Amino acid sequence: MRISKFAIPEIIFGRGSIVHLASCAKRLGGRRVLLVTDQGLVGAGWVDRIMEILRDNGLEWVFYDAVNSNPRDYQIHEGAALYAQERADVIIGLGGGSPMDAAKGIATIIGNGGRINDYEGANRIMRPLPPMIFLPTTAGSGSDISQFCIITDVERRLKMSIISRSLVPNISIIDPLVLLTKSEELIIASAIDAFAHAVESYLSLLSSPFTEHQALKAMRLIIENLTPAIENRSIEAMENLSIAATAAGMSFSNAGLGIGHSLAHSLGGRYDVLHGLVHPIVLPAVMRFNLSTSVDKLATIGRIVCGPKMCSAEYIARAGISWLERFFADLGVPVRLRDILPDRDCLEIIAKAAVNDACTLTNPRPASWEALLGVCQEAW
Repeated sequence: MRISKFAIPEIIFGRGSIVHLASCAKRLGGRRVLLVTDQGLVGAGWVDRIMEILRDNGLEWVFYDAVNSNPRDYQIHEGAALYAQERADVIIGLGGGSPMDAAKGIATIIGNGGRINDYEGANRIMRPLPPMIFLPTTAGSGSDISQFCIITDVERRLKMSIISRSLVPNISIIDPLVLLTKSEELIIASAIDAFAHAVESYLSLLSSPFTEHQALKAMRLIIENLTPAIENRSIEAMENLSIAATAAGMSFSNAGLGIGHSLAHSLGGRYDVLHGLVHPIVLPAVMRFNLSTSVDKLATIGRIVCGPKMCSAEYIARAGISWLERFFADLGVPVRLRDILPDRDCLEIIAKAAVNDACTLTNPRPASWEALLGVCQEAW
């Protein structure tokens, strides 16, 4: 067996765990916090709750909330300038993947200088980052666990993948109660994103026994709990989705992803589509593309979603993919690229951008841009 590594932050998990934020910040030397979030969470009241916790514990704060879905490179530099100007000492990321990725980008500039696109790719961050504490408000992105940071290069209309052990935050505080304020669309998009993390990291060339266990656990929990989470807002189901997103984050952070995420990054950078809603469109086609090299693993996924069957590995693998297509369609989300793109003429551009994404390197089957174009055409 090859040598593998497994990196995760300190995790504080459970209902009401948000109350530990201030003590965690103080433990990391915090006196003046930069809170990175988005305007939606300001409106939902969670920023006020965070400020109340900080104020009651004698901590000062400033906050930066100009973060879009698919955070932009210029927002990273605005946030870093605010951190320096206000002499902050700890960064708190509150939100889904976008605010947390923005917080990682800000920390990278504070610790290393330069421009954020200097760090595109793997292992280019050389100096320590300021302490980071993340509070995810969705059960999906895994950014609070992972070594990944995804930032949009506005000029190139491209999502950059920045990968480094330095990007794993010091502490992740995961409070499932926060999910109760999320919309149905966001719950679905986040859960499918986590499911795609689990599938792609399970198939990845860098998967290991440590990541595979987490990936399979995440898949089972999402299939079992997504429907009750959206139909009756069951707190038990929300809690299980949070566990699933965390497990999937542990897996993909250490094993990497695949061409589904390469295509999602390409689509998001060019058309600013919601990341989680790309995966119900491309994931089945990606799984079929990988069937020739990963039939046994795809059969395992097939048995998770279809139940145990006495049949060949290829049969149950294909049955599982078909089951997922129906499952996604029943959720009422887009399931064809034509539902989110203006025309087919853009598919070649998307494929050519995706082939250079870092996630393509760990896909189990090598993929040229022509192969990625074929996946897009199947998903059209």
